[in-house]
Amino acid sequence: MRVEELLAEARAQLDRVGPAEAAAVRADGGLLVDIRYAALRERDGTVPGALVVERNELEWRLDPACEHHAARATDHGLRVVVFCDEGYASSLAAVSLRRLGLYRATDLVGGFQAWRAAGLPVTPWRPPQASGR
Repeated sequence: MRVEELLAEARAQLDRVGPAEAAAVRADGGLLVDIRYAALRERDGTVPGALVVERNELEWRLDPACEHHAARATDHGLRVVVFCDEGYASSLAAVSLRRLGLYRATDLVGGFQAWRAAGLPVTPWRPPQASGR
């Protein structure tokens, strides 16, 4: 199987959303999850209110049954929209979340770049402050 086929297979399992629908999901209490790596967040900023989770931690942070889940990952029925930079890796990530039981997980068509192009809010990236402990 080629990566293009894997991507097409993943996307066939998703009801992908555009930027306006992703904003509506957020407004309705859903969770937007930014899986872009730090250099892209530093370069372009991020979506206000999005949970930032590096791709290699995604499953552990979003599975409500995992002891390492993020506080905002409350249950398997949570509406989750994953986004990467242009909407490729996020499709594969969303399918992985669905396999964990997050049956409403999907991704953002065109990723962060589509969000920004749609004129939706973007804020400069500010890394979390060190706790000093």
